[in-house]
Amino acid sequence: MPAKAGDAAAPKPPARRAPVRPAMPSLWMLVAGLAFALMGVFVKIASAHFATAELVFWRAIVQIAVAYAMLRHAGHAVRTRRLGMHVHRGVAGFVSLFMFFFALTELPVATAMTLNYSSPLFLVILVAALAREKPGAKLIATVFLGFCGVVLLLRPTFAADHWWPGLVGLASGAVSAIAYWNVRELVHAQEPEERVVFYFGVFAFLGSFVWMAPQTWHSPSSGTWWMLAGVGGLGALGQVAMTRAYGRGSTLVAGALSYSGIVFSSIIGIAWFGDLLSWQAWTGIALIVVAGILAVLMSPDRERDAGAQVAND
Repeated sequence: MPAKAGDAAAPKPPARRAPVRPAMPSLWMLVAGLAFALMGVFVKIASAHFATAELVFWRAIVQIAVAYAMLRHAGHAVRTRRLGMHVHRGVAGFVSLFMFFFALTELPVATAMTLNYSSPLFLVILVAALAREKPGAKLIATVFLGFCGVVLLLRPTFAADHWWPGLVGLASGAVSAIAYWNVRELVHAQEPEERVVFYFGVFAFLGSFVWMAPQTWHSPSSGTWWMLAGVGGLGALGQVAMTRAYGRGSTLVAGALSYSGIVFSSIIGIAWFGDLLSWQAWTGIALIVVAGILAVLMSPDRERDAGAQVAND
C-alpha cells in the first residue's frame, strides 16, 4: 500500500551495484597471448619472403573477414556514425602494427613483443597530458621503473648496432598508446567492439596497399602461403580471444594476463630461434612487465575501459 501522509518514509531500495564480471573468462587472454606470440614467429619466418607492408596487408584481409562475421553474428551494421574517430584509430593502429611487424623481423621475438607492450607506460603520459593533470607519485615511479626496463632491454640491441629496429619497436608501443586512447573513446561512445576491429582491419588494408602500390608484390606460392595463413589466422584468433577476455571477464585480470604474450614469446624465441638474451635484457623485460601491470592496476577508470584494448595488436 502507498504510504499515507504522516507515515514514516518508505525505505529506499538498496542501490544496485555494478555487476562484477567473473575472472574465468579473462583466461581467454592466455589464448590471445599465445596466439600473438606465435603470430610473431610466423611474421619473422615470412619476412624472408614478403615485405613488412605485405604481411600487414594479408593480416588485415583475414581480420576484416573475421570481424565482418562477428558483426553479422552480433546483429550490428557495418555502417558507422563515427567515421572520423575510426580514421584516427585506424591510422594510429596501422602505423603501430607496421612498426611492430618491422621490429619483429629485425629483433628477437621477445624483445619486439616487450617493446610493443610498453604502450601502457606511454598511455599514462598521454592521459596526463590530455587531462592536464599531474599524475601521482606512485604512477610516476611506475613509469620511471618501466622506462628503466626499456633502457636495459635496448642496451644489448644498441650494442649490436640494431638501434634503428629497437627505436622502431619502442615507437610502436608509443603509437599503440594513441591507438588505445582512440579505441577507448570509441568504446565509451557505445561503438561495438566488432565494428572497431573491422574498421581497424580496413585502414590497415588500405595503408599497406598504398605503401606497396609502387613496389614489387610477392605472390604467395605453395611453399609460402602457410606463412601468410599463420600471420593472418593467429592474428585473428588473438583478436577474438582478446575481445572475449575483455568483454566477458575482469578488466584487471585480463590486463594483467595480456603480458603472458611476453612470456610465451620468450619461451618460443629460445626454443625456435635460439634467442639467448643477456641478463640486462631479461631484467628489462621483467621491469617492463611489472610496470605495465602496475599501470593497469592504477588506472582510475580501468573497469569502464573494458574491451578498449580489443584491437591494438
